[in-house]
Amino acid sequence: MDGGGRVVFAVRSTDLRAPVARSGARAGLFSGVLPRVLRRPFRVLLRTGVSDMHVPGYAAPLMTGALLLATCLYGMSVGGHWPQFLQTMTAYSGFAVTDVRISGNGETSDIDVLERLDLNGWTSLVGLDVDAARDQVASLPWVQSATVRKVYPDAIEISVVEKTPFAIWQYGKDLMLVEADGKLITPFRSGRHADLPLVVGEGASGKAQAIVARVAEHPEIASRVESYVRVGNRRWDLRLDNGVTLKLPEEGVDTALSYLADTDRASGLLSRDILAVDMRLEDRLVVQLTSEGLKQRTAAVKEMMKQLKAGGRRT
Repeated sequence: MDGGGRVVFAVRSTDLRAPVARSGARAGLFSGVLPRVLRRPFRVLLRTGVSDMHVPGYAAPLMTGALLLATCLYGMSVGGHWPQFLQTMTAYSGFAVTDVRISGNGETSDIDVLERLDLNGWTSLVGLDVDAARDQVASLPWVQSATVRKVYPDAIEISVVEKTPFAIWQYGKDLMLVEADGKLITPFRSGRHADLPLVVGEGASGKAQAIVARVAEHPEIASRVESYVRVGNRRWDLRLDNGVTLKLPEEGVDTALSYLADTDRASGLLSRDILAVDMRLEDRLVVQLTSEGLKQRTAAVKEMMKQLKAGGRRT
């Protein structure tokens, strides 16, 4: 107590060591003199009972190992190595893909599908991105759509729906298989689809379905068509198996084909020595003869004229 009657406390470092010494016999955690800034938080911790905690001797190495592990995991995450780490760990745990089951593919080989999956023998089923795998398979030329499913622990099931070729499109020197809507599938390189309609010229692939359907309504003509030629991207020529060209009009195709079919049934027009039948005029057919046909026609006309003259003289 000072001369003014006030009570004065003198705080020494030994005073702060007292509680440490008392708790140190049990915890062995705190010792020495605390800096001034930590004295108040230290007293709060003492009141909460932290001094009664028992810290085992291996706590420091354990916490150090945990810190190092957390640092490694964080580094892999930031560096983008986490997926690779997960793939490796799960693959070695028995989840490596060893069985791939593919169904629905006829034009697409199993090898093509496997190459798109990029399996390396240690690809983990756990870390496999099925959406990315499906997109890779669906990008193959013949594939319309694909489904990829995981079958644990080590299998993948892939179901493929393939495109349907409708025609062979010739543009210049190139031959392509196309769908009914004209979308390209793949180059035509074998005779496997040689029985498909051959459409020729600019714009022919997108218009082929309509003309093939119209001609199919007249089987006697359709069975003889070798190619459908798009002219000026406006109308069609039909080239028959005997070399005859049928020139269809821009409008009224159905009427022109019906008239031609009736004429052919009545006179066998398409089996004669002709080069082309022009149906672009509404009221008539214009027939172009071959050179041999022209000779025969000329000879027939002369013979007919002779007969008419001879008959006139007799009368």
